Amino acid sequence: MIFKAENSKENSIPKGVTDFLPEQADKIGYIEGKICRVFELWGFRRIITPMLEYEDSLSLGMDDELRRRAFRFEDRQSARLLAIPPDITPQVARVEGMRMSGFPLPHRLFYTGRVLRHVESQSGRSRELFQAGVELIGLDSPEADAEMIAMAVEVLQKLGIEGFKVDLGQVDFFKGIMASAGLEAGTSRLLQEAIARKDSSAVRLILEGAALSDQLKEEIAALPRLFGGTEILDLAGRMVRNDRSQRALENLSEVIDILAIHGISEQLTVDLGEIRGLAYHTGLTFEGFVPGIGEPVCGGGRYDGLMARYGAAKPATGFAFNVLSLLQGLESRPEVEASKRMDLLIFNQQEDRRDALAIATGLRRQGISVARDIIRRDLEDSLEYARRMNILQVMIIAPDCGARDEVCLLKVADGTRRYVSKEEILAGNGRDLLG
Repeated sequence: MIFKAENSKENSIPKGVTDFLPEQADKIGYIEGKICRVFELWGFRRIITPMLEYEDSLSLGMDDELRRRAFRFEDRQSARLLAIPPDITPQVARVEGMRMSGFPLPHRLFYTGRVLRHVESQSGRSRELFQAGVELIGLDSPEADAEMIAMAVEVLQKLGIEGFKVDLGQVDFFKGIMASAGLEAGTSRLLQEAIARKDSSAVRLILEGAALSDQLKEEIAALPRLFGGTEILDLAGRMVRNDRSQRALENLSEVIDILAIHGISEQLTVDLGEIRGLAYHTGLTFEGFVPGIGEPVCGGGRYDGLMARYGAAKPATGFAFNVLSLLQGLESRPEVEASKRMDLLIFNQQEDRRDALAIATGLRRQGISVARDIIRRDLEDSLEYARRMNILQVMIIAPDCGARDEVCLLKVADGTRRYVSKEEILAGNGRDLLG
């Protein structure tokens, strides 16, 4: 029996994953390059983790939500269950606990990579994420937390993004209030869900039947409204009574003071009702938002309990960028568009190819991107190819192009021509001559 493939572009790959053609791939590379350069300048070193992990090992570092979204299958070699990581941080935690005990602290690690996550089929969301992130392991201090936020801000600035905001939270503030309340698990879960939705009416409705003091009811009821500028900290400090929440506010205030030294204040907002990653994070959390993007482009925070799951009880903080979300916000910016352009296409009209090969080799040694138009076609067809491929100039090598030792440079954008010496090009002046 012969099986016939469906003639449909949509069915050529699974739903939720994408082919990135050269134009978009170049833009992704540009964004990742900017991110990684900032990480390197802050003293972080790259780590590369595998695309496959043993599921039982990886699960140690994941909460229930991430475990549910991991792709799993059986390994034919070991008969053990394997998983494709839905997040890179648990992998870094495994490496930290099992491979890096001999390295002096703190460990400053960064990574880039692709992860896969199950998504609801009707959501239209991508199953594939491009992550670029850092983990700072071995430091329990507000300055370490501030460093994460300062790096995120620097990346967004280096990418030329304006009007972005970094939203700060502190999960211990919420945990302190809920611990004081001592509610049973079902009621506590319902409250968490309502607070996460910022549904003040639902919160008050749940609290009506709870055996709590008026003070605690007011503290919990206020959580969906405790967001805004840094002045929210003063309001929250006057409202709560328990020590754990007060310490959380002090920690957040200290981080904000350190960020002010970095020159970061106007970009900050505070949301004390943000309880994302409640089972995972242990202190400060943050998310970065860019105008026009309906989801955070980066997020992270402190997670002091994770390393102990892999036998290395060390404090840690970190964050990651969603590179595809950044791409969505930056795709039409001129500098990102320019990142995909090639410098030069060589159009050789001579039978002898030695000049063309020598010039191409000499220019590449000078850091200039050069492609040879090996296909035999006329100049107009080569110019159209250069336009489609975003090549800036065409170099014409022809017997009648000018003097014997000259070539013609033709700007693709406006068709202007000028003649330059082969000798000057090969002498190391290629970049200046190309303009």
